[in-house]
Amino acid sequence: MSDFVQSLRLWFAPRRIREEGETPDYRFSLANERTFLAWIRTALALIGGGFAVDQFLPDLRWGVRAGLALALIGTGAACAVRAVNHWVRCERAMRRGEDLPVSRFPALLALLVAVVSLAMVVVVSWGDV
Repeated sequence: MSDFVQSLRLWFAPRRIREEGETPDYRFSLANERTFLAWIRTALALIGGGFAVDQFLPDLRWGVRAGLALALIGTGAACAVRAVNHWVRCERAMRRGEDLPVSRFPALLALLVAVVSLAMVVVVSWGDV
C-alpha cells in the first residue's frame, strides 16, 4: 500500500498511529495538534474571506467577484485538507524517530494569498472592474 493511501487511512483512524514506533513526549503531540488547529483557523479565515468578497463587493463584475471568492474558498479548502495530512505525517515521523516532513505548501499558500491580495488592491484602487 502506498504511503499516501496509508496516510489517508490514518486521517479517519488515528488510533492506528499508535501501532507505529514509540510514543513521543506528549508535549510534541500537543504542539502538533496546535499547529493543526492553526492551519484550520487559517482555512476558516480564507473561506470566510471568500464569502465576504462575494457578499460585500456587489459592485464588482460577476466574473471578478466570483474569481476572487472562489480562489479564497478553494485555498481555504486546500488548507484544511493539508492540515490533517500534515498532522498525520508529523505524528508518524515523531513516533518513528524520523525528521519532521517538509512541505512547499506554506510557500504556495503565501504566494496565492499575495496574488489575491494584489488583485484586491487593484480592484479597490480602480473601482469598478
